[in-house]
Amino acid sequence: MANFFDEIRKNKIKSILLIFLVIPFFILLAYAIAEIYNPEMTFFFMTIASLIAITQILISYYHGDKIVLKITGAKPATKPKYTKLINIVEGLSIAAGIPPPKVYVIENPDINAFATGRDPQHASIAVTTGLLEKLNKEEIEGVIGHELSHIKNFDIRFMTLVSVIVGLVVIISNMFLRSLWFRNRDRNRSGGIFLLIGLALAIIAPIAVKLIQLAISRKREFLADASSAQLTRYPEGLASALEKIKNYNAGKLQVSDAVAPLFIAEPKKSWVANLFSTHPPIEERIKRLREM
Repeated sequence: MANFFDEIRKNKIKSILLIFLVIPFFILLAYAIAEIYNPEMTFFFMTIASLIAITQILISYYHGDKIVLKITGAKPATKPKYTKLINIVEGLSIAAGIPPPKVYVIENPDINAFATGRDPQHASIAVTTGLLEKLNKEEIEGVIGHELSHIKNFDIRFMTLVSVIVGLVVIISNMFLRSLWFRNRDRNRSGGIFLLIGLALAIIAPIAVKLIQLAISRKREFLADASSAQLTRYPEGLASALEKIKNYNAGKLQVSDAVAPLFIAEPKKSWVANLFSTHPPIEERIKRLREM
């Protein structure tokens, strides 16, 4: 029977392997473009795409937490109203060996929570009022342990790196497809072959890397579950919390698709959300926790 140390080690390895699967799409797409256009044009595409991606990532890196907290409507948790929650966060933070993050509350009856911030020194945790009303102390500790694990494991920074690579592939693919409208129709046989390769990659690559991104996010959720079990020494707390999320959540937490991956459970319920969910099946998460 697997324990949480096994889960943590296994998911770290899988996450690293998955991120390197994205790189070949980037290289192949750039190579196909280089064979179709002259090197100067390819360099131009790469430079513009890189500048856009770097700008986006810098904004997200330094101001992303404030943006997320604002668009989710999170408000600072203050004493004495939220003393119990603040004490749980502070106690588990000491056990995890990280500075206590800022604590926020979202007015919503669903059970959910998320962590944001670029590192343990600049982190925040937000929970819904539904979580505080429906979960007992051990279940709340399990959820907070999960979110603290995201912070301690630098998951947000990791997913930012993935987003940059995915963003570069998508941007370059779009630029390449748009540039075909202005390309000279006269081309040699080799150019025609690479044009077909480039066209196929430009269409397939964004879909493929998005699916890889989803897979990476799911692996990080499994890792955070295992890390929470290690931190609280009580896997059943989080397992029971996830069970309540499954049974009680209406799935109507109004957040953007960009923010949804941060939550401990999918905030929306629909067949589209399930198809492209950044979270693994909740039944599988409960099963793994109860096998620890």
